Amino acid sequence: MSETKEMLEATVKGLQDKIGQLNMDLKSKQQDLEDANKPVISSTVMNVVNDAINEAIENYNFDNTDQYELDFSLDYDGKVQAETINLTDTYELMEAIVTKVEKQFKIKDDNSQVNTQTVAEKVI
Repeated sequence: MSETKEMLEATVKGLQDKIGQLNMDLKSKQQDLEDANKPVISSTVMNVVNDAINEAIENYNFDNTDQYELDFSLDYDGKVQAETINLTDTYELMEAIVTKVEKQFKIKDDNSQVNTQTVAEKVI
């Protein structure tokens, strides 16, 4: 009887291990599926993008108080404090980042590639 119990426990343990491995495989395949239609870029290009974003943020003027919405409150000591600070004009920051990134690359219009292919197909 104890041999049967040990066999069942070993079987359950083996199946649990297999389930764990299958779950890891499933997550890996789900990530592969999610990444299937993403464009591929090299790590060098990604480093250029990261550097451009960092430089754009570092050089952005966060001192413009018109870009913020502030909510004030009184502290227990009677001190005025800024309870929340919201950056309301995120468009300018986003535009600075996009501009800096775009300056790092020669951007090719996707439609020109299709048109070239279409013209080549007509010639053939």
